[in-house]
Amino acid sequence: MMKFTKKNFIFLVGGIIIYVVDIGVDFWVASKYFCQGQYCWGILLLCFRGLSSLITQVFSYEWFKNDWEGTDTGKPKWIFLVHLFQCGIFIRYWFALKYGCQAAFKQKSSRDASETDPSNFIQKQAVDVVTDINMLRVFKTFLETTPQLFVQIYILMEHEKNNFCQYAAIIMSFCGISFSMVDYQISLRKSLPDKDEFRVLPKLVYLLYKLLTITSWILSISLIALLSFRSSVILLIFLWICGFTWTLKQHTTFCKSRKMEYLYRTVVGIILIFTFFNIKGRKTKVCISIYYATHTVVTLGILFVYMFWKPSIIKEIHFIIVSILTILSLVLGIIFLVVYYRHFHPTAYCRPQACSDEVDGEAGQKDRVKIGRFQNFIMQ
Repeated sequence: MMKFTKKNFIFLVGGIIIYVVDIGVDFWVASKYFCQGQYCWGILLLCFRGLSSLITQVFSYEWFKNDWEGTDTGKPKWIFLVHLFQCGIFIRYWFALKYGCQAAFKQKSSRDASETDPSNFIQKQAVDVVTDINMLRVFKTFLETTPQLFVQIYILMEHEKNNFCQYAAIIMSFCGISFSMVDYQISLRKSLPDKDEFRVLPKLVYLLYKLLTITSWILSISLIALLSFRSSVILLIFLWICGFTWTLKQHTTFCKSRKMEYLYRTVVGIILIFTFFNIKGRKTKVCISIYYATHTVVTLGILFVYMFWKPSIIKEIHFIIVSILTILSLVLGIIFLVVYYRHFHPTAYCRPQACSDEVDGEAGQKDRVKIGRFQNFIMQ
């Protein structure tokens, strides 16, 4: 069993700070838009915030109900009220700080001891509660942070007047995506008990792969929006339909109830608009190749459209900068993707007796400890 370390606790505290500051920045930027008379942008940013909060609260409450099933019936009532007022994530952070502090600073655990051993029980509690938070943060990243990043970049490219709050929002979006991806990766590794502790270099390679490919794709969609905002919306809807349909065909089993499972598949469809995840724990070489090959073709296609449709824009300095950033981030992102999958992916250096040929990112059933709902979550 992997330990919840002091470093993990520091990441947890950093994630809380980023989360709180991100809320403040969202309302600050929205208020600036309202003051400037740009009501559509302000409402759109708040809609992303509201939708993300609503969906994460629904999942958080459902998980609390599942975890406390058959126990004290009074708990779900006050938990429901907390989530109704959109504060469920803070309850989870409270539990995470409580168990994380005990596990990192007060408890000594043995790696070879069983999960039921008293010395390791608090470690498992800390890992489980932080894992739930990180799953919720993955939802938030792609329901709120990434769409907001797209909107902010589009506004910067469309309008010549820029202000500090826009740059602050973009920086917070990148920080939010970065922390979410790294924390998610750490939780994934801790859910694979046969793997060694994930080092700094693999984390950095994974972060750069995700961040660069997402950035390139957001810039590409922003370029489409500059040509026709309606076309970019149609493209996003089409991509969501493709992602949702593929998720349906995978027959995911993340949630206990059928309604929640369809909500989960809907959210995964949105996530797949921006980046690739292995949603069923199967081999992904063909799927991920098709996914990023499609992104590459679409990105190059957009640049060629600009060359023939609006050649005058090509000479503008902002278009040259965006084009270079788009291609450079895409190329570097794919390079880091290849490096990650060849050298740092869980199946790249797992023990032969524990590594499954059918599962991408999961160990074999024989030696694997119980990892709860995370085993059915999107993998990488």
